Amino acid sequence: MEIHGTTILAVMGPEGAAMAGDGQVTLGQSVAMKHTARKVRTIYKDRVMVGFAGATADAFTLFERFEKKLESHSGNLVRAAVELAKDWRTDKYLRKLEAMILAADAENILILTGTGDVIEPDDGMAAIGSGGTYALAAARALRRHTQMPAADIAMAAMKIASELCVYTNDQIHMETMTKEAAKS
Repeated sequence: MEIHGTTILAVMGPEGAAMAGDGQVTLGQSVAMKHTARKVRTIYKDRVMVGFAGATADAFTLFERFEKKLESHSGNLVRAAVELAKDWRTDKYLRKLEAMILAADAENILILTGTGDVIEPDDGMAAIGSGGTYALAAARALRRHTQMPAADIAMAAMKIASELCVYTNDQIHMETMTKEAAKS
């Protein structure tokens, strides 16, 4: 049986970025195996937030590689992401990994895929996983019609996604990164 079920959302605001992920891990089409998985974390001296959708072991392999790329490029998120995407696409072992990564620092949000994509969203918001479209739609509506900070938008949008997507629950873990903290 296939294990899946993830919603990861990143929102950029004037104060910095927030990334939130739900805690549900689903087995097959109908069994919630875990409710409090932590799919969002910080890496590289707590200066980069990452979230994953897909196979957990594959995601952790990619996180380790990504952190090494960040170290070799002095924490430059965009450069490290491009280098990881190149490796991911061309390395025979990495190419078989089944995961997507959402990465953010205080200035950038990027989606990384195994097909070599490094996508920076136009509107400072991105989502991955089975409930990603629900969370992203809610975040866009909240941004357009409120003055909420990025972290509040991310949390509210994730709660809305959890009401709609059967693979998303309301056990949300969030990381934030302010522009001020990133400078120090």
